[in-house]
Amino acid sequence: MSNVEFQAKVENGIIVVPEEFKQELAEVSTVRIVLFKQPKKQTIQFDIMDELAQKPVSVTGIRSIK
Repeated sequence: MSNVEFQAKVENGIIVVPEEFKQELAEVSTVRIVLFKQPKKQTIQFDIMDELAQKPVSVTGIRSIK
């Protein structure tokens, strides 16, 4: 048994095999899979205006309009 290691994306629960390995895997009938899961990167919506509204920045020489 030979080993092949690569990182792959998962799309809708399906492991996407990189192009360079597809031909090699097409020639075998069974594979053994070991998964090392990486968590999804969390993206946070950052809106500068919301941040400034909650934590205003004081600037010397500028006065607030109220």
